[in-house]
Amino acid sequence: MLVLLLCGCGAPAAREDGAVEAGRAFEAALASGDYAAACRLLAPESRGQLEQDEKRPCGQALRAQGLPDGGDVRDVDVYGRQALLRLVGETLFLSQFDEGWKVTAAGCVEQPRDTPYQCAVKGA
Repeated sequence: MLVLLLCGCGAPAAREDGAVEAGRAFEAALASGDYAAACRLLAPESRGQLEQDEKRPCGQALRAQGLPDGGDVRDVDVYGRQALLRLVGETLFLSQFDEGWKVTAAGCVEQPRDTPYQCAVKGA
């Protein structure tokens, strides 16, 4: 029983680390102009919505968004399989899939109280 409790205590930190790592990898891919790598880090629904909205392949569509440089991580909130990653220049939303954390929304800007974030890239 004690072993289960100890394993459970580390799970939230591991999820936070995974979300932060995925968010940083997404930002690094954008910063280096590797839009193919950034697209691989998008959740399938978000990637599909982006391609549908822009009517072009993901890499071209993502480049056209002109996403801001996220910069350093300010904080991360993880709720189960969902995460909110606040960076200096933007906010990312992520979900945990079987193959790891994926970005579900990017280029997000906080809005006034009780109003949803406005995001340049998002799922349907």
